[in-house]
Amino acid sequence: MHLIPALKELGLLGGLNNPVKLSSAEFAEYMATSSKTSARILKSLEDEGYIERRIVPGGQEVALLEKGRQLLKKEYEDYRHIFTETVEKKSIQLRGSIVSGLGEGHYYIGQEGYQRQFGDKLGFAPYPGTLNVHLDDLSLKFRDKLAESAVIPISGFTNGERTFGACHCFCVKVEGFEAAVVVPDRTHYPADLLEIISPVKLRDELDLKDGDEVEVTVDY
Repeated sequence: MHLIPALKELGLLGGLNNPVKLSSAEFAEYMATSSKTSARILKSLEDEGYIERRIVPGGQEVALLEKGRQLLKKEYEDYRHIFTETVEKKSIQLRGSIVSGLGEGHYYIGQEGYQRQFGDKLGFAPYPGTLNVHLDDLSLKFRDKLAESAVIPISGFTNGERTFGACHCFCVKVEGFEAAVVVPDRTHYPADLLEIISPVKLRDELDLKDGDEVEVTVDY
């Protein structure tokens, strides 16, 4: 269970933005463990895609990859919520109209690689499909409030035939129903569109059709 502490130490050493030159013995001192254990931790982090290592004269350089940065960011957000839990939480309501997507949500959200992560990180297995909400002009001005809520990273993966990209989520409520906004990491994404997943089929539960207005609550 050295994952977070090891990434934290590498981040504190400057590895978040630049490679850090250090030996396993030096890293062992920061981790208060043996050189053999610290070497095993670094190899595990590298094998799992959290860091990259490069052999250089006199030792090695270690840098955090995006997967490692996202995990540290999630840990930061968790602690931020813990230590601000006594402060009154704020929320904002975004409004928009229901629009049809391209029909791809069912295919992508239904992938086992996504479903497993959604279940682990969001606490629910989503209905395989998305509810697409086109924000009105007023709500569009406040869309950035999503970024002030906890960012939940979802890693990319392969299923043996093709690669599926990473994304990130923000927990929301849609007319009182538990849900999350999904935003792809590497795809140009229109700012006025929210793609929403939920454990239920929201169109049916709320009796929605294209053009109907809906309210999305964001806590921040």
